[in-house]
Amino acid sequence: MKTEELKLCGLAAVRARFERDPASVVRLYFDAPTARKIGGLCRALAEARKVYRCVEPAELARIAGSLHHGGIVAVVAAPPVRRTTAADAARWARRGEPMVVLDRIGNAHNLGAIARTAAFFGVPRVVLAGDPAAARPGEAAHRVAEGGLEFVEIWTADDIAGWLRQLVSAGFAVIGAATRGGESLEAIAGVPPPWALVLGNEEEGLGARAAAACSRRVTIAGAGRVESLNVSVAAAILLSRLV
Repeated sequence: MKTEELKLCGLAAVRARFERDPASVVRLYFDAPTARKIGGLCRALAEARKVYRCVEPAELARIAGSLHHGGIVAVVAAPPVRRTTAADAARWARRGEPMVVLDRIGNAHNLGAIARTAAFFGVPRVVLAGDPAAARPGEAAHRVAEGGLEFVEIWTADDIAGWLRQLVSAGFAVIGAATRGGESLEAIAGVPPPWALVLGNEEEGLGARAAAACSRRVTIAGAGRVESLNVSVAAAILLSRLV
């Protein structure tokens, strides 16, 4: 069976993949200015007898499928996305490991930005809704994550509300981000792990079942001029308080 491939764009994302899993890099393409920065990467590919090539900007854009390639494109083997189980929840609880849970986040750029923030704060995993409309860690998400997706495990849960209840049973503090009516940021500062921060869909917020399954809810207070923040910005603020 043919291995699914993924195109990683941008020097930060490509270097992060090389550092974590160099064997997964299948081919590498780059422009002339970037060539001066990646001698070590090219030597590693040469030793592995894999393709690496300096190409013209138009060709690089064609390979990337985007003008936003940052001068380099690595074609890599795409990692599988695993499904969560109650046993996973219990294991992560014993280790005291936090996570981010995304309830139907649909924009791949938001997923990438949240993964980058999670990696920055050392949160080891993000769990995505199994909903077909939910964003997946594809090329756009990797580009925005700037290498963050190399340091965060991605899992899925077919039933987010059911998964949140499993987390509560395992001993997690499950904290849902609510537009209104939740606790203050100060109330969640320094909550000991294991905890799960739950963020809802860009347009609708947390679904009713997911919100009901949370053990706590938190609201970021603003000036009232706009209803809410972009979900990736909210994630950064909330993770900074939790961590």
